[in-house]
Amino acid sequence: MAEDKKKKPVRRPPSAELTRRALVFVAAGAILAAIATFVVAGFEGTDTTDGNTSGASPSTGAVAGDAFGTSTSGDCLTWTALDASDLAKVECDQTHLFEVVEDIDLSAFPGSEWGPGSRFPSVLRFTELRDEMCAPAAMDYLGGRFDPHGKFSIGLINPGEAGWAAGERTLRCGLQFSSTTGNLLPINGRVADQDQSRAWDVGLCIGINNGVPADPVECSKPHAFEVVATVDLSENFPGGLPGVEDQDAYLERTCTDRVNEYLGNPDALRNKTLTLFWDNLNFDSWLAGSRKVNCSVGKQVEGGGFASITGSAKGDILIDGQPPVAPPPQPDGRSLPIPLPGAAPLPGS
Repeated sequence: MAEDKKKKPVRRPPSAELTRRALVFVAAGAILAAIATFVVAGFEGTDTTDGNTSGASPSTGAVAGDAFGTSTSGDCLTWTALDASDLAKVECDQTHLFEVVEDIDLSAFPGSEWGPGSRFPSVLRFTELRDEMCAPAAMDYLGGRFDPHGKFSIGLINPGEAGWAAGERTLRCGLQFSSTTGNLLPINGRVADQDQSRAWDVGLCIGINNGVPADPVECSKPHAFEVVATVDLSENFPGGLPGVEDQDAYLERTCTDRVNEYLGNPDALRNKTLTLFWDNLNFDSWLAGSRKVNCSVGKQVEGGGFASITGSAKGDILIDGQPPVAPPPQPDGRSLPIPLPGAAPLPGS
C-alpha cells in the first residue's frame, strides 16, 4: 500500500470516478484485524484436586476441556461463548471458527517464564508468541502458500487462566477468518482447499464506524461500501503478477462494465454520486495463489474516509441520511478527453 499511496489517482470519466484513498482504510482495518486475530480463551474449570500447581502438569482436559486438550494439527474447532469456554471439535466441512495447524508445548522450552507457578502471560506476550511460533507453523501447514493479506489470518488459543494455573502450557496455533475489525467469521472446509483471496461475496455491504469500514452488514443498514463484482485477474493475466498500473488499466475497464451491469444503468453510479474503486494484489498474495479482487462502490468524503450509505446501490439510497442529488446532465455529443500531463493543448484551449 505504501507504493500505491505515492501514485496519483487515475483520472476517470465522471460516471466511474476512481479513488484509491478508500483502500487505505480497508488496509488499516486489515492491520487492526491482524492485531486482534488470536483468541484469549478463558476456559472454565477448576484446579487439580489437591490444589497443588507446582508438580507435574495435569491432563489438559481436566481444566481446559477435552476439545482443547485433544485437538491437534488438522482439527477444526468452534465455540459460541465469548470466552470460548464451550470449545468443541467439529468436522472441517461443518461451520467452524478455527483450524488447528500445530499444538505447541511451552513447557518444553527452557526458562522460568513457563515454569510451575509462572504468571499468566499478557495479551501482548500472546501476540508475540503468535507471531514467533504460529506464523511459521501456519506457513509450513499450507506448504508455504499462505496469503498474509488474504482471507485467513493466524490465530492462537491458550489454555485460559484456570488451565495455566493448573500447570497447562500448551497452545493451539491455527487459521481463522477475521473481519475488518478482527471479529471471527465462520469457515466451511479446510483452508488448504480454498481460495485465500480476500474477496467478499457480490452484493455484500461492509458496515461503517466513524467513517471507516467495519464488519459485513445487511445493505439496509448503514455501510461504507457495497461489493458489486469479483474479478479473477488470472483470466487476463495467466502468467506472472501484473504491475499495479496493468492491474488498474484492466480493472478500470472491467469494474466499470461490471458496476453498470450490477446497477442496471450506465448513468446510475454518476446519478447516485457514488465512487467506484477496486483492490490490487501484491507479490505475496499472488505467490500464495490468490487471484481474485473486488470492485466496490461507496462515497468518499472530503479529507478521506467514507460517507454512511443506507440501502443497496441497486435501488434508492441515502447518503448520510439524505437522498443523493444527481449532478447536471452531461451535454450531448462526445466530450473531449482530459489531456495527459505534457500533452499538447486541446484545439481552441
